[in-house]
Amino acid sequence: MNVSIGFTRIFFTAMSLLLMISYSGDWTLGIALGIGLSALLIGFDFLFRRYDLRTFNLVIVGLFVGYLMGQALVSVFSTLLVVPEIAKAALFLFGLYFGTLMTLRASNNFYLSIPFIRLSPNGNQKKDLVVEGSALMDARLIDLCTSGLLDRSLIVPRFLLQELQARGVESKKSLDILKKLETISELELRYNDTDFPEVKDPAAKMIRLARLLNANLLIADASRAQTSHVEGIKLVNLQFLSNALKPLMQAGEQIKIKIQRYGKEPMQGVGYLEDGTMVVVNGGGQYLGETVGAWVLSVKHTASGRIVFCNAEEGDSGCPHESTSEE
Repeated sequence: MNVSIGFTRIFFTAMSLLLMISYSGDWTLGIALGIGLSALLIGFDFLFRRYDLRTFNLVIVGLFVGYLMGQALVSVFSTLLVVPEIAKAALFLFGLYFGTLMTLRASNNFYLSIPFIRLSPNGNQKKDLVVEGSALMDARLIDLCTSGLLDRSLIVPRFLLQELQARGVESKKSLDILKKLETISELELRYNDTDFPEVKDPAAKMIRLARLLNANLLIADASRAQTSHVEGIKLVNLQFLSNALKPLMQAGEQIKIKIQRYGKEPMQGVGYLEDGTMVVVNGGGQYLGETVGAWVLSVKHTASGRIVFCNAEEGDSGCPHESTSEE
């Protein structure tokens, strides 16, 4: 894809140079005009690369509808009144503008990228991923995108951006992550303008958009760790992927952990690793707020992730065997 785009840019740059040199008759002026024209073309390329084929088709249809509306306005007023040419141009531009806007606002009535035609997706086709707000708040998304595992397009809804911008300071992390995603050249990131004003629930909007685009949904919601499908949409969960890739601790391994709260059993303390994994330390209850050494007993897999059970290095653990009460 990147090779094809690069070749296309070089080809049209060469064509721009040849065209301007031929028509100007002067090499210096022709080269300058050709470079300017090619820069303009590539600038439009970068300006519109965030928009998908569906948006492009909607604009084309909107321009066609606007053209008909503008012609109709000019014909009606020319029949009833003596209209000067500048007024005809203004009426035509008015009809073109509002015809295009009306078509874009009615975009929900168009299915997929080709208006009036319902496409049957190929079963082997790779589906795009619509990014949910929870995934956009997770910095692990950047690592996932730079790893090369995502060989499909990420779609960011415009209504999600508007929601984040309305939150102000709270959404700064999400917007920063989005800016970093835009700099990843291998990632096909694009924005989608489709909105559902009648739907107030953000999650329902996401599901409806994913179904409309025949895409999957990228989330990072720990409460959905066991859910792989919802209403016909496949959920790609960053939390589930992270849990699956966490390194396994071996029994007898020594770790350092800060005891942050008491456990449910007597003398039991609970801490957390940097990735959020819960560590239950037998005999750690007396070290609340302190960092202690512990020996790993076992690792349990639960719906919300992994739980590591340990014995504190010092003091009586009060429970030399592993306990699953924190599950």
